[in-house]
Amino acid sequence: MSEATAARTMGTPSPELVFHTITAFQQSAALRAGIDLDLFSAVGGGCRTVAEIAARCSASERGIRSLCDYLTVIGFLSKQDGRYENTPASAAFLDRQSPACIGSVARFLHDPRMMSPWQHLTEIVRSGTTSLPGQGTVDPDNPVWVEFAHGMAPMMAPIASPLGRIVLADGAGPMRVLDIAAGHGLFGIEVARQNPEAHVVALDWRAVLEVARGNAEKAGVASRWGCLPGDAFKTDFGGPYDVILLTNFLHHFDPPTCVRLLRKVCAALAPGGRAATLEFIPNEDRVSPPMPAAFSLTMLATTRSGDAYTYSEIDAMHREAGFSQTQLHDMPPSPHRIVTAFAG
Repeated sequence: MSEATAARTMGTPSPELVFHTITAFQQSAALRAGIDLDLFSAVGGGCRTVAEIAARCSASERGIRSLCDYLTVIGFLSKQDGRYENTPASAAFLDRQSPACIGSVARFLHDPRMMSPWQHLTEIVRSGTTSLPGQGTVDPDNPVWVEFAHGMAPMMAPIASPLGRIVLADGAGPMRVLDIAAGHGLFGIEVARQNPEAHVVALDWRAVLEVARGNAEKAGVASRWGCLPGDAFKTDFGGPYDVILLTNFLHHFDPPTCVRLLRKVCAALAPGGRAATLEFIPNEDRVSPPMPAAFSLTMLATTRSGDAYTYSEIDAMHREAGFSQTQLHDMPPSPHRIVTAFAG
């Protein structure tokens, strides 16, 4: 039992949580430094001592000792007899030799344009909207989404496969798919991989779609993948489509704006077609599970009117837009959930 836990059990409050949270930025800075130095790959590649790691990372021994000890304290390394090892999580997710490595997410999450609102959170809470100019992160052609497409793809890749299975649960065959706000394009690409008769149209800003096009080429589906540059609210979708994907998009907008988009989605679906919405969806209490619930504050900080919506809120928006029914799908261990909705 930790000191803080023991204190709480005995009824004596401890300042540990307050201090830990106030200094939490130091932990993210240390992790970012480890990623930038490729320290976890160095350790995974056999460097164990301060001297070995410093040489591999082109860094000072003093700096590496302090950083490695700190990373050991917060759980990203282990240390015995002066030698360091990656923890299982670091070996899986931070060593570039691991196929599950997600270290590149720091490029997007630590982008100065994404971090700057958090320096003004008090004012944001007072005003109820982001301090970023214009429409916040959803300003037209915002270059931050190119960084998202590059940096976040490894984190999204593991959930692309279960999304594809859910979308294709009722069978495959010839299929037209629209991937709205495609970003890296991995979700539409995965549907095309699982269904060799699917043809995908990806919609996003032109510069973002160039990243997605490269991913489609790597996946071998470029001949069945096309792009539609533009604004999801203004661009003619064409259609009809059998499936329309809305992945990590609705949370950027208020409910009336979401309903307006969903009406457009519903109208672009063939009879019996379906929309698949991937989101952080908190429980109805809005404080669990932790990651989806906490995402609401991210939307407050970075958008004009976005939020993390509960299933009942998402269901209501779909029904108002003309969908006949929705279904909620969990994807453990991912914190994301999928809502499928069927055109009337």
